[in-house]
Amino acid sequence: MSWRKIPMKFPGTCIVCNEKISVNEIGLWAKGLGVKHEKCAQINELQCIVCGGPAGCLKCEFQENCDIPNVSQLCICKKCSDEKDTFSLYQKSVNKKFPILNT
Repeated sequence: MSWRKIPMKFPGTCIVCNEKISVNEIGLWAKGLGVKHEKCAQINELQCIVCGGPAGCLKCEFQENCDIPNVSQLCICKKCSDEKDTFSLYQKSVNKKFPILNT
């Protein structure tokens, strides 16, 4: 999934910082994920292994202790972790993305 740089035709809300993005401001857009500021794209954030969206690094309870480049890339976002069968969803996603682990 790639982020496309677009001038905003409508106001939006950044999925990273939750601040408004104004009309005509340049934003980064990805289908199904939303928009974010260019400056917010510079922030290292992990993707949720289940849905592929931002894992929520900026709001994570472990943010102060986390060294993003050196941690597991298999984080899960708050929304997915609140689902009914979280562990099963997590297992299915990991097995789908890393089939070699199924052996």
